[in-house]
Amino acid sequence: MIAHRFALALLALTLAACAGARPGATPTPPTALLTDTLRSILTRARADSVFSGAIAVVGGRDRLYATVAVGTTDWAPGSAPIDEHTLWDLASLTKIVALTTTMATLVDQGIVHLDDPVRRWVPEWRVAGSEGVTVRDLLTHRSGLPAFKQYFKRVTGGDTVRALVLAEPLEAPNRTRMVYSDLGAIILGIVVERATQSAFDVAVRDRVLGPAHLWDTRFNPTPAERGRTAATERDPWRERLLVAEVHDENAAALGGVSAHAGLFSTASDMARFAQVWLSEGAIAGEGGRRLFRAEAARQFATVQDSAFSLRALGWDTPTGENSAGTRMKRPAYGHTGFTGTSLWIDPARGVFVVLLTNRVNPSRERVGIAGVRVRVADAVVGLAR
Repeated sequence: MIAHRFALALLALTLAACAGARPGATPTPPTALLTDTLRSILTRARADSVFSGAIAVVGGRDRLYATVAVGTTDWAPGSAPIDEHTLWDLASLTKIVALTTTMATLVDQGIVHLDDPVRRWVPEWRVAGSEGVTVRDLLTHRSGLPAFKQYFKRVTGGDTVRALVLAEPLEAPNRTRMVYSDLGAIILGIVVERATQSAFDVAVRDRVLGPAHLWDTRFNPTPAERGRTAATERDPWRERLLVAEVHDENAAALGGVSAHAGLFSTASDMARFAQVWLSEGAIAGEGGRRLFRAEAARQFATVQDSAFSLRALGWDTPTGENSAGTRMKRPAYGHTGFTGTSLWIDPARGVFVVLLTNRVNPSRERVGIAGVRVRVADAVVGLAR
């Protein structure tokens, strides 16, 4: 830690000198330098209308280095300012916080095995080719399932949507290609329910949210929480601005609870969640209590077959071209969400970066979030060096 602080201080001093600081001047404190850099990135992005609001949190295993919030929960005048208690639609970060982490606890305890055939848990999944698909295949998105189908236009209700998912033909033979699939996540959610003998949201609450003290993370926020929830899209399907209501249409058709999308959380909770993974399963302030063993954390964060893809179990990993930026390298791992959310964890540097935005407000046609994610990640890694 001393070396880390020295490196940051040296970088700050160097930057101050390059900017023409007079000899003997006090350098910018490293945390202030990081905060100023992030604020500049996010403020410029809001000025470019990438989102109405955003918050970035950078931290380590037992502390936070910077928290920067800009903008408001909506573009409408009088909207609430963003802070660490603003609720965000996590979109596909649900696959990480809810699905992957719950699955890690089940695998760690030997209840579910990665090479279990999915049909062991979901015997009614009988489409051609599904007999060889394993839990590992679904976690690495190599089952042959399509990426997405607009079931919400055909039916509503959890049972009917699930029936359509389980009847969907594979688009390719298992383990012949990697296609990021919401459908695979939905089926894994059924595996979680069968393995825990409880509803998916209950399993997530009991195995992850409660033990990790993520009290502000939940499916289906209440109407009373609308005032602190970042608005997402003015949805043409539902014909209204979505606030405290899941953006993903299939998740909405499933009642707001799904393994692929639907979870809402705050920057404060997401930072605490990131620290659990950065600490390889240990829960901060719990005297050594864990969600899962360190071996399980490393297993889930490891690329499974680099000749096939750079996916880990549930997690993505840096490619040099994705939201991890150009500087972050493996063993780092992370994920994004369609609404404008992302999380990256870098064990080698002992740092994480959470970025929460509502880039789909008021329309998913907004562009620019990809560049913002890269600039934030590159700034954090650059300063951490």
